[in-house]
Amino acid sequence: MNAALVVEDEVRELVRRRGLDPTVDGPQIRRLVDEVVADYDERTLTGGLPALGDPQQVSRHVYDAVAGLGPLQRYLDDPAVEEIWINDPGRVFVARNGQSRLTTTVLTEGQVRDLVEKMLKSSGRRVDLSSPFVDATLPDGSRLHVAIPDITRAWAVNIRKFVVRAVSLDELIGLGSLTPAAARFLEASVVAGLNVIVAGGTQAGKTTLLNCLLAAIPARERVITCEEVFELRPPLPDVVAMQTRQPSLEGTGEVRLRRLVKEALRMRPDRLVVGEVRQEEALDLLIALNSGIPGMCTVHASSAREAIAKLCTLPLLAGENVTTGFVVPTVASSVDLVVHTTTDGRGQRRVREIVAVPGNVEGSFDSPVIATADVYTTRDGALVRADGWPPHPDWFERAGVDLRALLAGERGGRPVRERGGDGLAERFVERPA
Repeated sequence: MNAALVVEDEVRELVRRRGLDPTVDGPQIRRLVDEVVADYDERTLTGGLPALGDPQQVSRHVYDAVAGLGPLQRYLDDPAVEEIWINDPGRVFVARNGQSRLTTTVLTEGQVRDLVEKMLKSSGRRVDLSSPFVDATLPDGSRLHVAIPDITRAWAVNIRKFVVRAVSLDELIGLGSLTPAAARFLEASVVAGLNVIVAGGTQAGKTTLLNCLLAAIPARERVITCEEVFELRPPLPDVVAMQTRQPSLEGTGEVRLRRLVKEALRMRPDRLVVGEVRQEEALDLLIALNSGIPGMCTVHASSAREAIAKLCTLPLLAGENVTTGFVVPTVASSVDLVVHTTTDGRGQRRVREIVAVPGNVEGSFDSPVIATADVYTTRDGALVRADGWPPHPDWFERAGVDLRALLAGERGGRPVRERGGDGLAERFVERPA
């Protein structure tokens, strides 16, 4: 008989008797565990019970099993771990600094099922034979994805932790993901109201970069966010966040991302943000941007130009009546900037290029091509100024930004945000270098 299992059983029984909820009564359960461990340690002195060993280690094990996620909790508590995934009960992987490795943790199929049930309890979402996939948000903000047999051979679980690497463009500079000049340009572009697309591969830092761009939105603006699950956290006073919903057991009540984008337009947005565009909701986002509502989103793509091409393709999924002849000019007139981020061989996330979309469509009617201009590009491993210029220079001027001085980099200085007398108005001004 294992001493830790005995203590765990006693703690679970006391939790049940006292009506404690492990998801909300963590501090009380931690004190309860310490009390039970101390009591058990005293009882072992009289004999008849297996030795306890290290009381602190047993306390942590029992608390993780009762109020945490058992063997996975230590990885959730480790700030260096970015993601945890289970391919089968005997193969648990973690990623640190963009590098993955197989852990020594071995679970049983029953443990995996119990862990998934515990993780989904607070989200109100489910996974079963009728709905073999699920996306959910854990209480700490981490994103959960589960796929089950017979779609997979074994239960496949992914936990992408909400690791706050940066909450502003200045912090991205400190991490080496962005140069000061490019950060100043992006901040000015957001304040000017340009529509920005953040592109990149999986785990390239798209959501982190989007969160940092949201921090540059003037505080007076009303922001509406639409996501599959909550990941964005704009540090702004006027924000409404919406997420999708799964269908019920009867197959009713589903709320898709496209519906959220449509509803957001009825909520007086000054800025519309879609966490990630994957399907036909791209059409509704483009229509919103084309109507004059500034917006941002992320999209999976291997380059900025591939992101533009993808935005010309996804809206076609909305219906047969949506044609390339309509979509391509709409993308050209709606998208202003595409920021492409990537992960290098050492796991370092970097902005690789910033591409402007002037609004021109070139090529033939059958094969239209959207013109682009490189504002920043990567040369010899460094993000440097290219020859391109962003569209809408009058928008920058209206926001108080000297665009030519900002991009020339030879005079002027950092665009400094100043607040007007009402405490809300913000503008950019030049400061001497």
